[in-house]
Amino acid sequence: MTEFIQLHLLTSYPPANLNRDDTGQPKTATMGGVLRARISSQSLKRAWRTSEVFTAPLAGHVGIRTKRFAEKLMIRLMATGKKKKEAKNIASKVAKIFATVDKNTPPFTCQLVHLSPTEIAAIDAITERLVAGEKINPADELLLGGVERAADIAMFGRMLADRREHSVEAAVQVAHAVTTHAVTIEDDYFTAIDDLKSRGEDAGASHIGEHEFVSGVFYLYLCIDRGLLLHNLDNNAALAGTALRALAESAVKIGPKGKQASFASRAYASFVLAERGPQQPRSLSIAFLKPTNGIDQLATSIKALNGAWKSLDGAYGKCAEVRYMFNVHAGEGTLAELLDFVSG
Repeated sequence: MTEFIQLHLLTSYPPANLNRDDTGQPKTATMGGVLRARISSQSLKRAWRTSEVFTAPLAGHVGIRTKRFAEKLMIRLMATGKKKKEAKNIASKVAKIFATVDKNTPPFTCQLVHLSPTEIAAIDAITERLVAGEKINPADELLLGGVERAADIAMFGRMLADRREHSVEAAVQVAHAVTTHAVTIEDDYFTAIDDLKSRGEDAGASHIGEHEFVSGVFYLYLCIDRGLLLHNLDNNAALAGTALRALAESAVKIGPKGKQASFASRAYASFVLAERGPQQPRSLSIAFLKPTNGIDQLATSIKALNGAWKSLDGAYGKCAEVRYMFNVHAGEGTLAELLDFVSG
């Protein structure tokens, strides 16, 4: 029976616009009959996956997600004297091994392809052989496959529409983060002054603008299928442990980068409930169906979250074998202990 690792985080963000919609406003969701601020799981996962907190401990085990991987091959061939048409044709043949090539912008692929380090190395190797003048049919080469070293693919999965046998089921599920309370989206009206404008000129601003922001305590839920993670990593337990630690630390420390220059809205999680066990996973978002309120929303949110898991345990029986609480608000626990618990 597999083991599930569940993380429940509460993070307080000051005024911010970390993840905005198509109109530029902070993303929202209606929950419990009131408007909540929301940060999408896609935004969170990209912020974690590209952060140094994640990539440094997993050096050599992180892939690249791109449509343009064959472009480097084309440029390399052109630099050795091949005509652009011939170089593009060769690069497109390599790209077709992974996905359908975009007819308008070859050798780009139509979809983003998440390449493992093994696949990147294979493409680099065939590039050098082609540059050296070797006659190669890319279709005969084993370029696709070998994702056992890619921790990010093992955790977040990949979908190859044209090569489904090489798709990978994600071992990590990430919910959208939502505030534990109702919010109001506010406007920041700002101006900019021309530094070279003299005193005798019009004193008005040279630029006027506005952008929206929101603040609040966000609840975030992650569920990790440890058995699937090990399977995706070819049962490399050491790499799986490192990946779990990198993911947990990223989730605690890293947020999306949206509008950081304007708001500097960086924050660490103030509370983390970590759970392990074979029981069927469940989110604790029901703790916040009734919006929290009051002047100490973090403490109120922690109390509601703890009340929710205790109530579920009472109704369904033990929903996790073991738990660990990291409570910065109360000075309980440490990050090191949390990471040991998650990876243990």
